Amino acid sequence: MSHPAASASGRMPWVVWVLAAGTFLMGTTEFVVAGILPDMASDLGTGVTHAGLLITAFAAGMIVGGPTMALATLRLPRRLTLVLALAVFAAGHVVAAVTGSFTVVLAARFVTALATGAFWAVGFVIATSAAGQANATRAVSVMMGGLTLANVVGVPAGSLVGHVTGWRGLFLALALLAVLAAVVIGRFVPRTRQRPQMSVRDEIRALRQGRLWLALAAAVLIMGGVLAAYTYIAPLLTDRAGIPAGAVPLVLVAFGAGALGGTAIGGRSGDRRPMATTIPAAATTTLALSALVPLSTTPAAAVALIFLMALAGFTINPVVTALAVRFAGDAPTLAAALTTSAYNTGIAAGSALAGEALASPLGVTGPAMVGAVFAGLTLLPLVALAIAARRGTTRVVAHGAGETQAPVRQGTAEVTSTTRR
Repeated sequence: MSHPAASASGRMPWVVWVLAAGTFLMGTTEFVVAGILPDMASDLGTGVTHAGLLITAFAAGMIVGGPTMALATLRLPRRLTLVLALAVFAAGHVVAAVTGSFTVVLAARFVTALATGAFWAVGFVIATSAAGQANATRAVSVMMGGLTLANVVGVPAGSLVGHVTGWRGLFLALALLAVLAAVVIGRFVPRTRQRPQMSVRDEIRALRQGRLWLALAAAVLIMGGVLAAYTYIAPLLTDRAGIPAGAVPLVLVAFGAGALGGTAIGGRSGDRRPMATTIPAAATTTLALSALVPLSTTPAAAVALIFLMALAGFTINPVVTALAVRFAGDAPTLAAALTTSAYNTGIAAGSALAGEALASPLGVTGPAMVGAVFAGLTLLPLVALAIAARRGTTRVVAHGAGETQAPVRQGTAEVTSTTRR
């Protein structure tokens, strides 16, 4: 499912924007619970701390579900997989909205996360294929832009709807939107069949690529670094920078604007110069987080550094996602799913360690310090990828018999892909 004309002109195929809309919807449902958690806890007869498991369950479902569902749906047509994922997503929200059991809601959140992981994994593969190799990173950035926009627009809007209609009304609205998205995707995503020769073994064999794991490590570390600081940014702003609590949402808008800008920058420059884009971005993220510790006493400096942290940190995401899919060669679905797991693993690890740092003598500056360490460590796998590219050793594992090697120039690395006769 390639679109040569789209690749030549640089325009994104319409299907990529449709998939970005689906990503926006699913990203909204992942994070909106944080804004309505007290309401859900009260209605379900549990404490807020216990209700927080609804967020943990979704993250766990994303970590485990992406790769699992990618393999489980490997032989299904990709369009059918997307439609089924949205159908399960909608059903999970309906079940959660009509039950009074916290356990059932928790299970529904986990199942919904499984569907989300499947959608993102297959969506990334369709988007990069539709855009063509020359625009693959841009296509990923458009899809990830949907996720970023969910945090900037979807979550605040969803929280408002949840407070007005109740969380059950919000969940039913999300279910309805998922049904509409399934109809649109069924209409605009071209009908294709999975390659009959592809198998679970082929997908797993692609995981032998060392460069794939370096890209995944970079995804874990950079997301862990940015989210470590972001998760506990409110105490830093109010207690240290002296920003009024009512103005904190405005700072979060600045963070979202930086994230959107970074995703766009990564998409624009990552196809041509992946390492020259990601390595300076990781270094800038590290410096911004490090500077946040001494300079966060000044409100203007704190806001500027938070914007810079988001701008630089999110520049890396579409590039390493596209690299992971590329390194997997003819078996990209599992690799795309693993990138989703990698980001959620980074979120979980970074947030957990930041929470420990916040409770330590480091206080409100602890999360930023944890984030700086994570971001600094991101340079290790990125530099390793750059060294491998310079040596010309980047090869994509071959699959099956009767294969020929076709070298393709990508950035500074010669990527050797495989084609079947």
